[in-house]
Amino acid sequence: MSKPSKDVKKVVLAYSGGLDTSIILKWLQTTYGCEVVTFTADLGQGEELEPARKKAELLGIRPENIFIEDLREEFVRDYVFPMFRANAQYEGLYLLGTSIARPLISKKQIEIARKVGADAVCHGATGKGNDQVRFELSYYALEPDIKVVAPWREWDLSSRTALIDFAEKHQIPIAKDKRGESPFSTDANLLHTSSEGKVLEDPAHETPEYVYSRTIDPERAPDKPTYIEIDFEKGDPVAIDGEKLTPAALLAKLNDLGRMNGIGRLDLVENRFVGMKSRGMYETPGGTILYFAHRGIESITLDRGAAHLKDELMPKYAELIYNGFWFAPERELLQTLIDKSQENVTGRVRMKLYKGNASVVGRESPYSLYDQELVTFEEGAVAYDHRDAAGFIKLNALRLRTLAKRRQKISKS
Repeated sequence: MSKPSKDVKKVVLAYSGGLDTSIILKWLQTTYGCEVVTFTADLGQGEELEPARKKAELLGIRPENIFIEDLREEFVRDYVFPMFRANAQYEGLYLLGTSIARPLISKKQIEIARKVGADAVCHGATGKGNDQVRFELSYYALEPDIKVVAPWREWDLSSRTALIDFAEKHQIPIAKDKRGESPFSTDANLLHTSSEGKVLEDPAHETPEYVYSRTIDPERAPDKPTYIEIDFEKGDPVAIDGEKLTPAALLAKLNDLGRMNGIGRLDLVENRFVGMKSRGMYETPGGTILYFAHRGIESITLDRGAAHLKDELMPKYAELIYNGFWFAPERELLQTLIDKSQENVTGRVRMKLYKGNASVVGRESPYSLYDQELVTFEEGAVAYDHRDAAGFIKLNALRLRTLAKRRQKISKS
C-alpha cells in the first residue's frame, strides 16, 4: 500500500473503540507513520467508553494522547436545544439526530489538535455519505489550514474480508459478532439512534422489528396513556412535571417516556447532500415529544407573522444543518433570528403520550397571546366588531373580483 501524498506528523482521530476506527488507527500508523491521538466523545450513545481507552493503549497510543470527554450536557444545551427552537426537520420529517452531533465532535477534535500540536484530523466516515461532508466543512470552518485524512477515500480495504484480514495481520482484537457482515449499521447519541444499510436498503420492505433498539412497538405500548407537563423558558425545556433538570437529564427522561410509549419511530427515504437517495430508520423518542411540545407553547406565545416566518425559514435552516453548515454565517444569522423569536416562548405544555403518539392537550403561558374573550362565540366581547369583517373581506377580495371580471370579459369576446 503506497503512502498517500499528505505529509502528516500528528493526527487527531475521532475514535469510537470499535473495529472500524481501530483499523483506521493502525492504518494511520502504518501508512502515514505519524503519531496518533485518539478522541472519544460521550454524546449519550449508551456505551461504556473506558474500553476505548484500553483498546487505544493496546494499539500503542500513549495515555497522554487518549482523550475521552463527556459532552452530553454541551451537546444538548448548545446544539440540540438551539436546533429545536427552530422546530427543524429535514425534508419535513427527520429531526437531524446524526447531523447535529457532527459539528460538536469536529469542534472538539480541532480543540485537541491545537492543544497537542497536531497538524491533521481524521474521521471514519465513508465516501458515499453525508458525514464526511459535515466533518470536513466543520474542520475547515474552525481551522482553515488543517490537514484532513479520510481513510475510506484513500485506502484499498474495499471489503469486509479485507478489513478483517488487516485487523488479523496487525493483531487488532475482533469480537465474534464483528467477523460477519452486520445486517445494518447504527449511529446513536442522546437525541436518537439511526439505522441504515443491508436489510434496510430496499425501501419496499418494512423495517424488521429487530432493528428497533430505542422504542417498544407502539402496538405493545401500555393501554393507558401517560400524561406529562413540560415547562419552557425562552424556547428551551427546563422541567418535567415541575422537576427542574439539566438539558441532558431532561432529554434522557423524555427518551425513557418516549421509549415506553413507542414514540419516535421514522422510516424515511431522504436525499443525501452527495446526491443519492438513502433509506434509514430513525428512533427519536424524546426529541419527538419535545418537538410537539415546543410547537404547542409557541402556538400561544408567538405572533402569527413571526410564527409563519419561522416556518418559512425552517427548511433552509434544517438543510444547512443536514448538509454540514453549522458553523456557516448563514446558519448563525438564522439562529439569531430564531433566538429572538423565543424571548417570550415561556410556559407549560401538557402532553398525552399514547401508543406512538405525542399529543398536546394543554398549554399555558404568562405571555400568552390567546384571548378567550376575543375568540368566544358568546356575546359580550367588546374588542371585536363583527361588522368590521365586511370591509376587511372586500379589500382582500378586490384583486380577485378584478380578475374575475377580466375572465368574464374574455369569455364573452
